[in-house]
Amino acid sequence: MPVPPINSYDEFQKIINCGKPVVIDFWAPWCGPCRTISPILDKFSNEAEFAGLEFYKVDVDEQGRISQEVGIRAMPTFMVFKDGNKIKELVGANPSGLQTLLKDGAALV
Repeated sequence: MPVPPINSYDEFQKIINCGKPVVIDFWAPWCGPCRTISPILDKFSNEAEFAGLEFYKVDVDEQGRISQEVGIRAMPTFMVFKDGNKIKELVGANPSGLQTLLKDGAALV
């Protein structure tokens, strides 16, 4: 199942404050590395090991306010949030780094 997009700043605030660990992929349609790692994130999002995590995507071109608030400087950037706080961040299309980030996020459940 594909990772769903966040379509507004209000939706973003609601999601990161939901009490569960949330993983967000900040990407852009023109970003080659983003397109390369997207199927890998989709695969991880369906694995039982990460069932306690919520997964979302933010198109940085469409959601500039969100991107600015969290300080996106490069894509892809993956962030883990819990209770409204950024817990961990990974910049770049690094599958093993992404897996480590997700394991750290899953430990927050």
